[in-house]
Amino acid sequence: MKHRHLGANGPRVSAIGLGCLSFGGIFGGTTTDASLACLDAAWDHGITFLDVANIYGNGVSESVIGEWLGTRKHRPVIATKAAIVQGETRGINNSAAHLRAELEGSLKRLGVDHVDLFYLHRHDPGTPIEEVAQTMATLMTEGKIGGYGLSEVAPYTLRRAHAVHPVMAVQNEYSLWTRQPELGMIQTCADLGVSFIPFSPLARGAFGTPMADPDQCDLGPFRSQIPRFSPEYWPLNKPKLLAFQQLAADMRHNPAALALAWCLHKGDHLIPIPGTRTASHLAAWAQAPDITLSAADLHQIETTLPVGWAAGDRYNDAMASSVERYS
Repeated sequence: MKHRHLGANGPRVSAIGLGCLSFGGIFGGTTTDASLACLDAAWDHGITFLDVANIYGNGVSESVIGEWLGTRKHRPVIATKAAIVQGETRGINNSAAHLRAELEGSLKRLGVDHVDLFYLHRHDPGTPIEEVAQTMATLMTEGKIGGYGLSEVAPYTLRRAHAVHPVMAVQNEYSLWTRQPELGMIQTCADLGVSFIPFSPLARGAFGTPMADPDQCDLGPFRSQIPRFSPEYWPLNKPKLLAFQQLAADMRHNPAALALAWCLHKGDHLIPIPGTRTASHLAAWAQAPDITLSAADLHQIETTLPVGWAAGDRYNDAMASSVERYS
């Protein structure tokens, strides 16, 4: 497994991490044993960077990682998040008291006394990002976190936070079907020495092996709300995805590994975090960092899936309400 630096002064981690959202069951039923086996497989493949959040399965994903840490000697780099408040109406809380309380809960579930990276899961425009940065700096001074990050923010928010205290990482959605970070975020991260962490680099399973296909299976309550999987837009997206599958076959790669390799070639400061709940799916893309793509290969990929090819939005209006937008 190849490695990359997490932030300008952070630890070296595997070039790809593991997104642990699905351990909480959001993409379909799973078991603790299956999740533990997936974590074992990730470690065996050299993946040393785990990404989770307090709300994933209402704490289930963190608890699974805590059980894994408690029964193994492995010591991965762990990132978790807080700020989203679940309830009848989803809210965002960026107050120091809330972030501190949620971090303490995460540490307890994980069974650790600190995490290497703590993200603001969403930015509440009612709370100046400078205040958040100061809160994070205090948590760093106390030794509870090694560094802090921001999720689903715009470049201007990153610059403001970084001016108060250096940001370790920014996590936004990025893949061959979600290209907005190319409009400034990837470049701003590079300029500031901040790692850019693409989440959903396999397009919520659209580049998966097998492909997440609503024509063939139930995608669950979350993905079924994403417009790109809807009856209106999926018939437009599926032929493009099948063409990419054929391209991957021609290149002698599976689609998931090729999609990740494309992402890794976008900059040495990118550390994508594909997610899965099964060891078998993980095995399909774990070797993506070893794939070398030529300029001709990249041209073929982007000819098959050019910028803007995906029909429909990546979120519905409710999901997108707390995401910072920019152009």
